[in-house]
Amino acid sequence: MDRSPVDRLDPEVHVPWMSRMLGRLRPGATSSHTIGDTDEGATSMQPNEITAILNRPVGQELLARDLLRMAYVAKDGTPRNIPIGFTWNGSQIVVCTSKNAPKLPSLRRNPEVALTIDTEVHPPKILLIRGRAELDVVDGIPEEYLQMNGSYEMTPEQRVEWEAEVRSLYDGMVRIVITPTWAKLIDFETTLPSAVEELIRRRADRQRA
Repeated sequence: MDRSPVDRLDPEVHVPWMSRMLGRLRPGATSSHTIGDTDEGATSMQPNEITAILNRPVGQELLARDLLRMAYVAKDGTPRNIPIGFTWNGSQIVVCTSKNAPKLPSLRRNPEVALTIDTEVHPPKILLIRGRAELDVVDGIPEEYLQMNGSYEMTPEQRVEWEAEVRSLYDGMVRIVITPTWAKLIDFETTLPSAVEELIRRRADRQRA
């Protein structure tokens, strides 16, 4: 059976890092690092809680990345999870797609989505967002689409060719505008997955018994 990237780590690397992380969390303590760290089954949070999470330096760093993964429910009721470029306008995430994209009928039927933005280093930084998608059909190429592709490595000549190709291919696009209704930030420095925090609390209870 294949193992996860964390499982494949050398114990000399993984165990000391985890020990240091857990050592910073006082048993039984409830501190500011858990602000907004609601039950993962919750469907919504207060807007000020969401803003506080997204405005953290790590949150802003992740929102400046190129790609996210968007999960939604397909028309047949089964889950989908796709990588896609995005932009953050300060209050909403904007994803642009072609007008014939298969995900659009699904999102019209069920606009609830879950997003993941993360890094590829260890320990990872992870931003989880849930929200409701609104579809905005526009003529031409949305500025967000040009903006979200601006960070890719292209020479000026390649950029000109790419934009010309895009404008000749699309007569319009759909902006998928997602307003966050829930957010969770895991940086493995000040925040952990809720299941791990629960194990820490249980261990502390056993040690006090």
